[in-house]
Amino acid sequence: MEVTEKSAEGLDRRFQVKVPASELNDKLSAKLAEIKGQVHLKGFRKGKAPVSYLKKLYGKGVMSEIVQELVNEATEKAFSDRDLQPASQPYPHFHSDMDKVMAGEADLEYDVHAEILPDFEPADVAGLKLVKPVAEVPKKDIDETLQRIADQQTTYAAKAETAKAKEKDQLVIDFVGKIDGEPFDGGKGDGFELVLGAGQFIPGFEDQLVGAKTGDDVEVKVTFPEEYHAKDLAGKEAVFDVAVNEVRGPEAVAIDDELAKKVGLESLDELTTRVTEQIETDYKQRSRGHVKRALLDKLDEAHDFELPNGMVNAEFEQIWQQVQSAELDEEDKDKSEDELKAEYKKIAERRVRLGLVLAEIGKRAEVTVPNEDIQRQLINTARSYPGQEKEVLEFYQKNPAAMQQLRAPLFEEKVVDYILERAEVTEQKVSKEKLMEDPDGDDLTA
Repeated sequence: MEVTEKSAEGLDRRFQVKVPASELNDKLSAKLAEIKGQVHLKGFRKGKAPVSYLKKLYGKGVMSEIVQELVNEATEKAFSDRDLQPASQPYPHFHSDMDKVMAGEADLEYDVHAEILPDFEPADVAGLKLVKPVAEVPKKDIDETLQRIADQQTTYAAKAETAKAKEKDQLVIDFVGKIDGEPFDGGKGDGFELVLGAGQFIPGFEDQLVGAKTGDDVEVKVTFPEEYHAKDLAGKEAVFDVAVNEVRGPEAVAIDDELAKKVGLESLDELTTRVTEQIETDYKQRSRGHVKRALLDKLDEAHDFELPNGMVNAEFEQIWQQVQSAELDEEDKDKSEDELKAEYKKIAERRVRLGLVLAEIGKRAEVTVPNEDIQRQLINTARSYPGQEKEVLEFYQKNPAAMQQLRAPLFEEKVVDYILERAEVTEQKVSKEKLMEDPDGDDLTA
């Protein structure tokens, strides 16, 4: 086997591989000799069929396996011998007449091309100076959360027949919706319990029932939103004939030990502690989001190296598909497609650059992701598909690439933890409003 480097421009590498027909035939004979004792052929005792006969029967199939093995071996050798790591799967471009190669009559000759990962020196993370915003949990937040829990336990009692419905009242209604005078699928309901102001129905519906009394018939006119999930109804005007069977008023639920017991806890003190801990956890996640964003900005500024075009283009295509399937932000609506593509191309470059930097830092630091963390993530992912858990688990277990996608964000967080432990991180007290500001998108975006 001969492996020759044809070209090396930037991150682009091309190799020429040649395997003589004699080597292919030697490997074929060796393989056939291996299987000779395993096959039972009519007219021959087991293991006594001549290799020449086996070659006629199995030669092409076995040769195909040999060629695949040699291609994999030669491709790996081309890069590993030069201490290069492909940025994507290298693919061969065959020059030989493959029919003759399979027949053992021609040399196997092909080129293999791939971009390689860049070689760079990551910044010294111990020298990074970062500010981590932190905020104390206001008592008001705890009180509001307790009130929401109490509201979720609200019960309703019938009001007098002459009582007019107001916001937060519950109405028991029958309704039939029509478009152009014709009922439509999904537009009918009987005995539906509707809380006014809860936003259970499309905008405008609940508002028109304020003031209704038990026994009233109300004609409700609405327009379905343009982005309504049922496309055949989106943007259309509809009229609902609504019969109000009963008007019920909310009965206040006290914030006390009984409320705690309703949600499975022993006392109000325990409920308050749980609520406080949950809010504190949310605040900590917000703080981490801000300091992580600052960290990524610092790493992005500290590194400038050539990026594999294939990785950048793949990342851009993924981003662009998301952009096309979502509504543009107000600031982007007046931009041309070329302007948007240029901006998102920079985002793709940032993501790829930061991904490579974090990977290199993690590699040098020997950062690992415990198997139990991956299994926990796998189970959580499966649970997000109710009724299909088994199929999801099997899919990931049979697809190494899919498992790698599960591992990647876990590895990233481990590397971020590693860096934050070594960087100079100063806490800065801020208001709740400041802490809750969006740190500009996800982990590796703009």
